[in-house]
Amino acid sequence: MRILGITLPENKRMEFALTAIYGIGQARARHILATTKVALDVKPKDLTVDQENAIRKLVESYKIEGDLKREVASNIKRLKDIKSYRGSRHARHLPTRGQRTKTNSRTVRGNIRKTMGSGRRKEEKT
Repeated sequence: MRILGITLPENKRMEFALTAIYGIGQARARHILATTKVALDVKPKDLTVDQENAIRKLVESYKIEGDLKREVASNIKRLKDIKSYRGSRHARHLPTRGQRTKTNSRTVRGNIRKTMGSGRRKEEKT
């Protein structure tokens, strides 16, 4: 089954298969399936054509994939342009929501900056 150019995994339950689309999480996937009256545990390969079309129509009504990515990028660009604190944090690839950075924040900063002990070489005992 394909929705907006994204192929859903055939052997996963529909509630998890729909999360392959950017902008649809588990809560929205469950809401979509409840609205279209499709069981959560049915797999995409077992859907009828009518069910597929109902799901496709409802999914296309949401802002997902390219449109959502574009909106998020424009929001971040706006924050950078007005030189807000959050925008400057985005520009420097640091956490934007007040987390500590002495330790942690590996996901935002990347796993590159690792300390290697004290930085001094150990002296040999003679």
